[in-house]
Amino acid sequence: MQTAYTVLILLMLVGVSRLLWRVIPLPLPLVQIAAGALLAWPTLGLHVALDPELFLFLFLPPLLFSDGWRMPKRELWRLRGPILTLAVGLVLFTVVGAGYFIHWLLPAIPLPVAFALAAVLSPTDAVAVSAISQNRLPTPLTHMLQGEALMNDASGLVTFKFALAAAVTGAFSLATASLTFVLVAVGGLAVGVVLSWLVGRFRVWMIARGWDDPATHVVFMLLLPFAAYVLAERLGVSGILSAVAAGMMQSWLDLLPRQTSTRLLNRSVWSLLEFAFNGLIFLLLGLQLPDIVKAVASHETSLWPTLAYRCLEVLAIFLALVALRFIWVHSIWRLSELLRGWRGKSQLSGMAKGRSCWLLTVGGVRGAVTLAGVMSVPLLIAPGVDFPERDLLFFIAAGVILLSLATASIALPLLLRDLPKSQDDQHRGEVREAWKKTAEAAIHVLEAEELGAAQDTTQDAVQDATQAALAIELKAQLMAEYRHQLEVFNDSAEAQALAFQMDQLDRRLRLKALRAQRLELYRLSRQHQIGDDVLREVLAELDLSEANLGAVK
Repeated sequence: MQTAYTVLILLMLVGVSRLLWRVIPLPLPLVQIAAGALLAWPTLGLHVALDPELFLFLFLPPLLFSDGWRMPKRELWRLRGPILTLAVGLVLFTVVGAGYFIHWLLPAIPLPVAFALAAVLSPTDAVAVSAISQNRLPTPLTHMLQGEALMNDASGLVTFKFALAAAVTGAFSLATASLTFVLVAVGGLAVGVVLSWLVGRFRVWMIARGWDDPATHVVFMLLLPFAAYVLAERLGVSGILSAVAAGMMQSWLDLLPRQTSTRLLNRSVWSLLEFAFNGLIFLLLGLQLPDIVKAVASHETSLWPTLAYRCLEVLAIFLALVALRFIWVHSIWRLSELLRGWRGKSQLSGMAKGRSCWLLTVGGVRGAVTLAGVMSVPLLIAPGVDFPERDLLFFIAAGVILLSLATASIALPLLLRDLPKSQDDQHRGEVREAWKKTAEAAIHVLEAEELGAAQDTTQDAVQDATQAALAIELKAQLMAEYRHQLEVFNDSAEAQALAFQMDQLDRRLRLKALRAQRLELYRLSRQHQIGDDVLREVLAELDLSEANLGAVK
């Protein structure tokens, strides 16, 4: 029962922290970390023992799956060059540079362990950046940070596992590791794509037989990231990349017919799950902080001098990470400008190069994935042998997360101070075009109905009517709606039957029009005329409109 009580308390605190965040001018992760540390205070004494493997399995697959689902694929492809340099090149640059710096600063940490720590400090959290910047970042920079966060979650954690294996076994070969990295990465992506495709085909088979209960389909979706992770790990490839690939593949397969209720339920469930899991991770960090601080200073005679010295070491590591990131971003930005100028293309952003580089640098906030990765470090390196400096690794990772959140909270508003809120003209234009095209598709479908001469008359009236005629038409529509309400509440059985028939006919026509809009929306997406974010926005409104129609007989 104690475990059940603890889970319920943590879930309640996740909700309470969201309410506190409304009145406390701090990023939500910092509020949740503080709440967890308060719970772990000796007076309250809440303690949670974490199993590293269980923690990694429980939290990472659904979070990475959700990131892959939400990532705009068209923007990911358009900015693939800068994103790959940040998500792969910067990760390797950070692992080598920060790894050697950590080992030099803290010789007690072996070099492979320092590389592992640098790797787990590489993943970034774009959700936290969006919350801090309040969506004022220029759109290209936002997409770059989103793509980087998605890709470096996988590349950083895969590199982390290789470095961790080298720390445990004591053996490492660069050539072997490079080849294995490629095979593990490609294998993980393939497993995720294939498994997600098979689940999609199974759902199509179920729908064709009338088994379209939303709850059943959503349960399959909830199990998919865990299944992709476990299957890939059993096959010896990357479960992390498998979960990401499954999410990206499933975002395409989510456009199945007769799945309006499933999509509505799925969005709600995944929003709740993502919010709860992210909150739980930061709460658990707060709960572990007192134990981490005690463990770090347990071998020293004095607590506060030791703690202050450790904090300075964390600050030095954080500054090294910021410096490495700025050097890489500035170099790649300059190279990108040269290449785009050589090709005759415009810059990625209309902002100054220096400010863009600093925004990308400060935007590299560490978050849930870093914490989940470091908490997966095993307790023992061998039977009876503790993992070297495990508590210190926790302390450094927690300190870097806190410092990156605090720095972004201060620096991003200053860097964005004289900039207006981001107005994505392309996004708004695509939304307008999508609504226009889908409305035209709905009109064409309704025009195809055999309505006889009445329809021709109505069509001619729409084309040739004056302002006064339009007013009369609108009045007639309003009066018809009120007459319909009178007929619905009429005591006459014949009148009620007629009203019911008219209502069902109206719903059938509206449903046919909505489905025509949805098909047109899918066509625009397949032809890359609109992005995934526009697709999701318009599709959500169409699904809500169809759900409001209720059952149509």
